[in-house]
Amino acid sequence: MQRRSLIKAFTLSASIAAMGLSWTIQAAETIKVGILHSLSGTMAISETSLKDMALMTIDEINAKGGVNGKKLEPVVVDPASNWPLFAEKARQLLTQDKVAVVFGCWTSVSRKSVLPVFEELNGLLFYPVQYEGEEMSPNVFYTGAAPNQQAIPAVEYLMSEDGGAAKRFFLLGTDYVYPRTTNKILRAFLHSKGVQDKDIQEVYTPFGHADYQTIVADIKKFSAGGKTAVISTVNGDSNVPFYKELGNQGLEATEVPVVAFSVGEEELRGIDTKPLVGNLAAWNYFESVKNPENSKFVADWKAYAKAKNLPNYSTAVTNDPMEATYVGIHMWAQAVEKAGSTDVDKVREAMGGQTFKAPSGFTLTMDKTNHHLHKPVMIGEIQDDGQFNVVWKTAEPIRAQPWSPFIPGNDKKPDFAVRSN
Repeated sequence: MQRRSLIKAFTLSASIAAMGLSWTIQAAETIKVGILHSLSGTMAISETSLKDMALMTIDEINAKGGVNGKKLEPVVVDPASNWPLFAEKARQLLTQDKVAVVFGCWTSVSRKSVLPVFEELNGLLFYPVQYEGEEMSPNVFYTGAAPNQQAIPAVEYLMSEDGGAAKRFFLLGTDYVYPRTTNKILRAFLHSKGVQDKDIQEVYTPFGHADYQTIVADIKKFSAGGKTAVISTVNGDSNVPFYKELGNQGLEATEVPVVAFSVGEEELRGIDTKPLVGNLAAWNYFESVKNPENSKFVADWKAYAKAKNLPNYSTAVTNDPMEATYVGIHMWAQAVEKAGSTDVDKVREAMGGQTFKAPSGFTLTMDKTNHHLHKPVMIGEIQDDGQFNVVWKTAEPIRAQPWSPFIPGNDKKPDFAVRSN
């Protein structure tokens, strides 16, 4: 009897061990990929679609056999527009979930929050949104625009005859690092063009701000002093009340054009855009661009939104950070294939010089030294259907200048990625 019990116990132990081995093998057959975007809070209006685009891109790669014969396994977390929580979730993804890479963040404050974690643990973050520059980490690949790929060309356009020949500038932003640093760069740039401080006004509002009545009235008052343009670095769901107030007060683009750096097709989905026709946005991609790659990209996204029954799937749109997410994931997959490994140091080396034919219609290149994409610049005019008509674009992709030449001392900084701490 004792012998039979021992045999049973041995058989059970062997079965459990086999199951554990099976789970280990199964886990080893996938590559875990972290997705770090706010799915709640003030930034959910912008970031939720990036999470969904990441999942679509992962499905697309898996349908073609995965990466190095392994399927990608997404691990989605919600840092809830809470900047310290971004750091906690980043650490969780790297230490507990053991992801090979993370795609995420929108605001610069969220990126600054997670940066020490990625550098400490030698993780890899792909950041898909335009930003203020002034950073080049070996642990981050920046697939959004630096200031010379968005902000500077946009203001140059506004100062041109085609853009309205603006002489005065109202800089309106959300109160955090991206708008303040971008406006510091823009103020220095405007000074270089002979614009005086009396013709520049800066105003900041907190995240989630909803009452723009006084601010829009101030814009109208400021514009009485000469040809004026508004440069908007307002982020998140605050854009909805801001644009509604522009319409309420009848401030039209022909009178005072607004160029936005954080408003695209997704943010305009819930707004009546008829009063906003003619206002501008500066990006590196718009859904409305015509080329075969974009036709497929848009069609695939709309089909995915319907298949997954995403909220308001019937009005699903693409936008610039979604394209940057799509390009970044594909480039990372190409680098893993080239490296034959998900090892961060090997993938980092393989990322330099990666190219991808993007939905923008341009072949984008990851710079070998500064970890930024070479990107085209486009300026779009809001249409009454919430889409953008591209009124100006560069002939070819522009190399990023993460260290703006308009900030003193930047000319002495290295043109390669170095740790921030």
